[in-house]
Amino acid sequence: MRGDDIHQDSMFSYLSPEARVPKDHPLRPLRQMVNYALGELSRDFQTMYSREGRPSIPPEKLLRALLLQVLYSIRSERLLMEQLDYNLLFRWFVGLSMDDPVWDHSTFSKNRERLIASDVAAAFFERILKQANAAGLMSDEHFTVDGTLIEAWASLKSFRPKEGPPPPSTGGRNPKVDFQGERRTNATHASTTDPEARLFTKSSGQTAKLCYMGHVLMDNRHGLVAAPALTPATGTAEREAAMVMLDTLPHRRMTVGADKYYDQREFVLFLRQRGAVPHVAQKRRGSALDGRTTRHATYAVSQRLRKLVEQIFGWTKTVGLLRKTRHRGRERLAWVWTFTLAAYNLVRMRNLLIQGAS
Repeated sequence: MRGDDIHQDSMFSYLSPEARVPKDHPLRPLRQMVNYALGELSRDFQTMYSREGRPSIPPEKLLRALLLQVLYSIRSERLLMEQLDYNLLFRWFVGLSMDDPVWDHSTFSKNRERLIASDVAAAFFERILKQANAAGLMSDEHFTVDGTLIEAWASLKSFRPKEGPPPPSTGGRNPKVDFQGERRTNATHASTTDPEARLFTKSSGQTAKLCYMGHVLMDNRHGLVAAPALTPATGTAEREAAMVMLDTLPHRRMTVGADKYYDQREFVLFLRQRGAVPHVAQKRRGSALDGRTTRHATYAVSQRLRKLVEQIFGWTKTVGLLRKTRHRGRERLAWVWTFTLAAYNLVRMRNLLIQGAS
């Protein structure tokens, strides 16, 4: 018997969002880890706000909403708030009841500077990393370093001379700019949209773009991010950022894998001085390594495992939507980069813990 197509305009329910989310939903273990980390940051949040005035949106709810934006590849805060309004799963994760009103999307813009100034992303990342160490998921002996380009939110047409008149254009909303015959370098030109972005390419066969460079220090045991960094795109940024990230680790015997770009005498010497073994891919000519390092079986293992870092970059650029950033300025992008890598670690930890329990 066919049922009647009844339209119900109003609804009263005794079930909470908690009861409507399946017990085995993938977000449940993530929410547990996130709530534990945010609970440890409660005292830090207290110092970010004045003791007087009207209560604001809790920073815990803002960060949970931003995590949903990363995990579900939502391209803007406006769309995030639209989904939070009608999606019971999102309401449950953020901590809203079925009748709680959602806030305006401009709330993120108003609170972003406060979150950046307090370096909440780095603190949140460290709390997640602390949970990974407590669960025995991190290694303290084997690591990999690498970097990737993140395209800036700026057009090549905005890359104009720092001094002198701009190149001629046709006018209009999207003018055609003729750069033919003009030599454009980062020393003489800068983007009017994002002055901190730099024109860069990793190889001669690729098109130079305005971009930044994101870096990670990866744990080789399970492919978790041990340290993030974001710098302007330069020819030496990868090695310089790797040195900074490695300095955050205790000086102990360890191996550090990397690609051929890191096969440089200064970087290899830095690793050996701090007691690390440089498992860097060798160049065909002029390599800083010799058979004393490459003959060991652990060198081949590091070269195989270092490719896991590409999974991190692939996830941040596809799921995390960081192939081309939506933010301008190094400080803002560094915050988003760190927060996105914390989300990656959460997903990776959930999968590893589920595999270990099964």
